[in-house]
Amino acid sequence: MSFDSDIAIVGGGLNGPVLALALAGRGRRVTIIDSQPETVRKNAGFDGRAYALALASTRLLARLGIWENVQEHAQPMQEIKASDGRAGEGPAPFFMHFERGALEEGPMGYMLEDRHLRRALLEAVKAEPLIETVQGEVVAQEADARSAHLTLADGTEHETRLIVGADGRRSGVAQRAGIKRTGWDYGQTALVCAISHEKDNAGIAHQFFMPEGPLAILPLKGGRSSIVWSERTDRAAAINKLSDADYLEVLRPRFGDFLGRIKLDGKRFAYPLNLTIANSFVGERLALVGDAAHGMHPIAGQGLNAGLRDVAALAHVIEHAERRGEDFASALVLERYQEWRRFDTATLAMATDFSNKLFSNDNPLLRMGRDIGMGLINAMPGLKRGFTREAAGLTGDLPDLMKD
Repeated sequence: MSFDSDIAIVGGGLNGPVLALALAGRGRRVTIIDSQPETVRKNAGFDGRAYALALASTRLLARLGIWENVQEHAQPMQEIKASDGRAGEGPAPFFMHFERGALEEGPMGYMLEDRHLRRALLEAVKAEPLIETVQGEVVAQEADARSAHLTLADGTEHETRLIVGADGRRSGVAQRAGIKRTGWDYGQTALVCAISHEKDNAGIAHQFFMPEGPLAILPLKGGRSSIVWSERTDRAAAINKLSDADYLEVLRPRFGDFLGRIKLDGKRFAYPLNLTIANSFVGERLALVGDAAHGMHPIAGQGLNAGLRDVAALAHVIEHAERRGEDFASALVLERYQEWRRFDTATLAMATDFSNKLFSNDNPLLRMGRDIGMGLINAMPGLKRGFTREAAGLTGDLPDLMKD
C-alpha cells in the first residue's frame, strides 16, 4: 500500500517541527499540517516570549543541528534562586539557591527567545527534502489496522501510517479520536512580558512565590529578562487592561530594585492557567505529544521541556520498532511510548500542581513550613543536586536523542 507520508504531524508550532526533523533524519517521509500560514510564523520579531530549555532539551536540538544556529542567542542559566515573599516586602530569609557549577555537564539550562527557535526550526524544516509542510485545517480523520486518513477543509485527503497530534491543549486530533481530558482550572492567569533593566542579570533566574501566584524573572541576552507573573484571574484581567506605565507600577513592588530601573520591552501576553492531561496519549495509529498530551502550570518552567521529551521518546520508540521489523504505528509499539511518557508526565503535573497550591496562598503556618523546607533543602547538597539534575532533565530513562 502506498502512503502520502510515513507520519503526518498535525501542528506546526515547536514540538511538531522538532519531531519531523527527528523522524526525517532517520529516513522517514513526514508531512506537517499546520493551520497557521507560514508568513505568520516566519516574520515574528521580538515580542518578549521565551523558553527555559533544560540541558536535555538542548542536547536534542544539538542532535538535530538546530542548537548551533540558536546558541549565540541563548542565555545560560548559571544560577537559580527561589524564595517566598510578598509584594513590596522582599524575599523571605529562607530560600533555595542552585549555584553556578552545580552540574558537571554545564549550565542547568538556557533561556531562548521564541523568535530565534521558531525561525531556526522553520529554516531546518524547509531544507529537509523528506519533510513536506501543508497549510490547512484538518476537519476529519479515521484509522484502521492498515492506515490512517486525514481530510483537510479544502477537500485535500492525506494517507499516512501514523497521525501525531501536536496541536495544543485543545487538540482537534485528540477530540476526533474520542480522547477525553482530565484537569481543572487554577483560577490564575500568567502575565508574560519582557523587561529591560539597568543592571546585568548575570544569568541568574529568580522565582518569587507570592500569595497570588509565582513570579519568575528569567535572564535573557542583552540586558533583558523574561517575566512570567501569575495572578488571580480577575486581578490579572484588570492589570492587563492597564497602560504600560501603570502595568509597570503594579509590577515594580513585586519585582524589586535588584536590577535597577526597569521598563517594558516588547508585547504583553496573558494566558489562563489550568491543568489538562489527555486520558490516553495514543489511539489507533495515533499519538499525542506536547500540550496535546498534557498542559501544566508554568511554575517549574517545564512545559516545552516535557513536550520535547515526548518527541524524543516517540522518535526513539519508532526507531527501535523499525529495527525489529515491527509496524511502528501498531498498538503494541505505541503503547510503549505511552507507558514511557504517561507516568513521567503525571508525576511532573502533580508536582507542579502541588507546588502551586502550596505556595499560592498566605496561610501563616504554610508560609512557615515552606520557608523552613526551602532552607533545609538549601542546606543539603545531595538533595539539592538531585533537584538540579531533575530540572536539567538528566534523570530517568533518557531517549537516545537526549543522551550525551
